[in-house]
Amino acid sequence: MTETLSPAIDAARILSARRASGEQGARLPEACRPRSLDDAFAIQAAVTHELSGHIGAWKCALPQDGRLTAAPIYASTVHTGRLCPVLARDGLVRVEPELAFILGQDLPARAVPYSPEEVDAAIVRTHIALELIDSRYTPGEAAQASFAEKLADGLVNQGLFLGPQVDAVRASTASDLSIRVRQDLDAEQVHEGHHPNGQPRAPLHWLVNFLRGRGRGLLAGQAVITGSYAGSFSLSLGQDIVIQYGDLGALTVHFTRLIQGQFSEPSTQQ
Repeated sequence: MTETLSPAIDAARILSARRASGEQGARLPEACRPRSLDDAFAIQAAVTHELSGHIGAWKCALPQDGRLTAAPIYASTVHTGRLCPVLARDGLVRVEPELAFILGQDLPARAVPYSPEEVDAAIVRTHIALELIDSRYTPGEAAQASFAEKLADGLVNQGLFLGPQVDAVRASTASDLSIRVRQDLDAEQVHEGHHPNGQPRAPLHWLVNFLRGRGRGLLAGQAVITGSYAGSFSLSLGQDIVIQYGDLGALTVHFTRLIQGQFSEPSTQQ
């Protein structure tokens, strides 16, 4: 007799297999396609279980138009140093320039909401960072997918690159940052960046209490990214790339092609 699985587990097995292989595919089958945000979060949790994944970071944004943006980023896909292995499409990887807030203490689930001051006090470091973008759906299928389907898939996240630590006080109010990108001999690209939620820490304050309300918490050592200053754009493999974040600082990254084994241990621990 064939084992009957829950829709969330069925969906998670499809999405986790694609994460492990790097392959993209069709939208989830109708029978296990999420119909609500709660369905999507259940699939996220099931993907984490299927991958036996340690959550090294979270991505989030303030709620808007009924959408809740919160998704785990697995520790095996969080990278530091100059070299960054990525899944690339046609020799390119899409990235989003962000700030990453590193927690120095746990923020466990509790009955009483956390104040912004309590959350801020838990931040031990702030880094400039790149969210690494990829979908488990093919581009055509992704264009047809609902927000819940994309949320179930982690909102096009494939990982995170952490650049240098920057001044935490200045970063906490950095609503505007000029993002300047230099790739080898290519002309410099300039993006007049603006944080989508204005205050970069505001989505983190929301995330802590959103997870608390679901009986979950954040852990010391985890990073939280809160929104791109310049949407997403593509960068090339095999080049030294320098990205300047206003007057906060700059990161240097060299992307290499990841073939398989995305969910092995992280190459550099935080």
